[in-house]
Amino acid sequence: MHEGENEGQIRLTESQERWSIVKRSDRSQIFFRSGRRWASLTRAGYIPMAASLLLTQSFLLFLWLAMGASPVWAQTGTKTPDPCESGHEFATTDCTLTWHGITVYGAYDVGIGWVSHGLPENGYNYEGESLVNRNGYQHRFLVAPNNLSQTGFGIRGKEEFAHGWAVVFNASTGINPQSGLLANASKTDIINNGLPRSSYSIAIDGARAGQPFNDQYYAGVSSTHFGELTFGRQRSLGTDAMLLYDPANGSYAFSYIGYNGTMAGGGDTEDSRWDDALKYRLTYGPIHFGAMYKFADGSAGCYSASATWTAATCTAEQAHNNAYGFDLGTTYGKFSADIVPQHYNQAISVLNPLLGPQSQSAGQSFQSTTDSINTNPINGTNLVDTNDTVYGIVTDNYAIMVAAKYAWDPFKFFAGYEYIWQNNPKNPLGVGAADQGGYNMSGVEDNNLDSEKLVNIWWTGVKYAAASKTDVTFSWYQQRQNDFRQPPACTPASFRASCAGTLNEGSLYADHHFTKRFDAFAGIAYSWVSGGLAIAIPHGPGVPYNYNNNCAPTVGGRFTF
Repeated sequence: MHEGENEGQIRLTESQERWSIVKRSDRSQIFFRSGRRWASLTRAGYIPMAASLLLTQSFLLFLWLAMGASPVWAQTGTKTPDPCESGHEFATTDCTLTWHGITVYGAYDVGIGWVSHGLPENGYNYEGESLVNRNGYQHRFLVAPNNLSQTGFGIRGKEEFAHGWAVVFNASTGINPQSGLLANASKTDIINNGLPRSSYSIAIDGARAGQPFNDQYYAGVSSTHFGELTFGRQRSLGTDAMLLYDPANGSYAFSYIGYNGTMAGGGDTEDSRWDDALKYRLTYGPIHFGAMYKFADGSAGCYSASATWTAATCTAEQAHNNAYGFDLGTTYGKFSADIVPQHYNQAISVLNPLLGPQSQSAGQSFQSTTDSINTNPINGTNLVDTNDTVYGIVTDNYAIMVAAKYAWDPFKFFAGYEYIWQNNPKNPLGVGAADQGGYNMSGVEDNNLDSEKLVNIWWTGVKYAAASKTDVTFSWYQQRQNDFRQPPACTPASFRASCAGTLNEGSLYADHHFTKRFDAFAGIAYSWVSGGLAIAIPHGPGVPYNYNNNCAPTVGGRFTF
């Protein structure tokens, strides 16, 4: 029995089973337990786990009211698994590794894949190579990491200190199963800095940059009636919604919005997690609400108003990278829907390694050749050491997302749409500005957009329960962007990343659970790009993708605890 619950003295006998009545301390929910089987009642009704309990509905409802159920607040949700009591129980059930309210959890997910247009593997890459990549050039077999979920571990806790009030915390990190290294998107670009394009290994952008806790690291307080307030590094509200409404559950191997992160971050994948952020969640009956605010932090670097660009003329900038978001949603029976607006200032996107003298993009140096704030050339000694640095594009982002899902056994249907608008930052960043994970930018673009960039992302899919332990999932994703070039005409001679373009991905996979903890999967994803989204180096003259498509079948297994 969990902390915060009190066992009643009444026993029921139904179909030769002995059921114990267990009342939650918040008085909003009652559980009925027979061994490891559970049923529950809330103010809205009950969820029987034994069909025979339907015959006792009126009697159980009377008992529930008599034990002090709240007439106003309703707390709904699934029953938390019991703590493990033996090694056999750990291997065969979904029990938790819990001791005095503190739980250790994690996952190990790895497989084997083949890609039609890929790159040599990179030990810091945690997303695999299922999505079409601008630099991919050869078909190859590879170790596929983190296909359905991120490998890693965490520790979380919830300790009640007063009636209905508890302290909560969570700290988790991602590890690459193929190398044992911490997940680190920034490092995948850094180790390719200065290399010719033909010598690249796989490079990505993402919210994990080798931090000790690169997923989440927060603490706060939770109230039965007033919701939960936490502070620290936390998943954005867009990421929470993506994991809930993506038919592929944010899978790196089979989901574009899981792999890319543009939708979850409200415009940039690095913003799928926010540092120094307050997050508030509240559920009232069928309605749930969320709000989030990120405080500005880090260094904004410096820029020079002088064409000579010396250290003496480089003026320090101020960080204005605050952000906010909201979530309003409902869950009614088998239907749920959410709307999530988000805004992020000085959002950073790292789309390429720093370009060296051997790069195929002629005229580019290790550091940006032009100060994007005032267009003065930077042709002297680099002001910032380029070792362990990245090249960033900076924008101010707004986004609004709507998503819904509906369960119609044995099917679950999903659909979502996000509209993103991006502009050059009102408060630009300078050379040496801080990026995530303690890395700095030695190349910065604050005027990458000729005009407002508009992005549309939509997705849909269905999950089919083919058997009690097997699911089959089909998903479809598309991203479109407008012409944000000035002048707007995109002729063949001037075609570049600011021209309109489209990215598509479709996937199909099956997932079979041998036990509560171990499952195996097999599937395929196919993606392709066209138009401006098929340009490989956004901050230079139009350099096309080596190949504009990628086919990626994957098989593997996952163990969770």
